[in-house]
Amino acid sequence: MDLKYQKRLASDLLGVGESRIKFNPEKLEEISNAVTRRDIERLVKSGAIIVVPKKGVSRARVRKRRKGPGRRKGGKFSTLSRKRRWIRKIRALRKALRSMRDSGKIDRRTYRYYYSKLANFHSVAHLKESIMKEMGGAGS
Repeated sequence: MDLKYQKRLASDLLGVGESRIKFNPEKLEEISNAVTRRDIERLVKSGAIIVVPKKGVSRARVRKRRKGPGRRKGGKFSTLSRKRRWIRKIRALRKALRSMRDSGKIDRRTYRYYYSKLANFHSVAHLKESIMKEMGGAGS
């Protein structure tokens, strides 16, 4: 029984390669009688024609790869540029300040004051510590 035509029709209809089309061995007789696209659609819905899922490439080896200081080549900013570092830091600081304002830990005036001075802080912890000192231990 030659089912090349049915396989080609099914692959065209489903938008996948012919190698990904599989036929249910119990329904081969029914599949061989299918000659129109409508017949193939009906067989796909009934489960006689199956699309095999794609095979992906495993990322396990990439995840396992060592990234420690002994593997790094280049200077301090070759792995993460100054600009990227700055962006990461300033976004974290802005987010922390915003959340403190929205939760009511600081008022609008304090928010505006610290927003303009964010460049002076090296971490979120540093920012929170400074605000706590100014407010007398009220914020965190």
